Amino acid sequence: MKKRILLSLFLCLYIVSLFGFSRDAYAELQFAYETVLPENQKGEGRYFDLRMTPGQEQTVQVMLTNRADQEQTIQVSLNGVKTNSNGVLEYGPSALKNDPSLKHDFKDIVKGPSEVTLAPNETKPLELTITMPATSYDGKIVGGIYLKSKPTKEEEEANKKAKGVVNEYAFLVAMVLQETDEKVTNDLKLNKVYAGLSNYRNSVFVNFSNIKPEFLNNMTVEMEVMAKDSDAVLYDTKKADMKMAPNSMIEFPLEMNGDKMVAGDYKAHILVTSGDQKWEWTENFKITNEEADKYNAQDVSLIQEPGINWKLVALIGAGIFLAFLAIFFIVRAVNKNKKKKKGNKKRKKK
Repeated sequence: MKKRILLSLFLCLYIVSLFGFSRDAYAELQFAYETVLPENQKGEGRYFDLRMTPGQEQTVQVMLTNRADQEQTIQVSLNGVKTNSNGVLEYGPSALKNDPSLKHDFKDIVKGPSEVTLAPNETKPLELTITMPATSYDGKIVGGIYLKSKPTKEEEEANKKAKGVVNEYAFLVAMVLQETDEKVTNDLKLNKVYAGLSNYRNSVFVNFSNIKPEFLNNMTVEMEVMAKDSDAVLYDTKKADMKMAPNSMIEFPLEMNGDKMVAGDYKAHILVTSGDQKWEWTENFKITNEEADKYNAQDVSLIQEPGINWKLVALIGAGIFLAFLAIFFIVRAVNKNKKKKKGNKKRKKK
């Protein structure tokens, strides 16, 4: 067995990065791990990259060490890799959905405990059982092992009282399972184009899938939106250096630059390239009045300009008029009273 200490690998929940290092973040982590790489490990990678066979059952270990002087529970989450809207791979817990093309979910193939409790300064193995599909499989099955210290009740209370962002750190260990060296050619499938919000801003999304069990690297997406019966480009975007996980989908956004969403019939032209491969689609889509009203009301970049409230203007005007009228009668009464007093004084002198 070969062992490789991976103390420099961590995941900060607020930084989308698989492998990285930060002294401040490392100082916050009160546990360490060490992967035990088996004989069927391919190469010297910093993660599990295993050559498997159909129907094979195997147990692999990740050694967990409690660096604290008190008992500690490590939360374990097993996740299939997915692709987020930025073209970044998500190996940790995610709300992203599985693509329909996914035949073998990592979470169904790799099993393990959800928690491991460690005594102070104890080292204990986390055992993960891999059960491969019975039939031969070309391509890759990929996922991530997410390790995070479970907060104590005191820490949970402190986090609730804390103001602003509470940083939480975790380790991530990637796992790639492969049976053959058969080359799998990437293929993409367009699913739909639709209106929505990206970061609370009006956007048009294109949803497409990598329907093959292989990574798609160096992906560039270009997208244009026009009115259905026009070639005049209303909005466009281009983004490069993206990736897609095997058998995953992406919801790629094109923001409307702070414009108000207008209901109508539109078309989108999408071009995706990766090396020598190219996929190109033109898709019609519709924005309904209900959708436009809904998203415009939620777009934080739109300046809402409410119409003039004539009822309020009338009430204010009436109030001002009544105030002037009251002042007029008060002044008139005071002057009248003064004249009356002067008249009485003159009569007394006579």
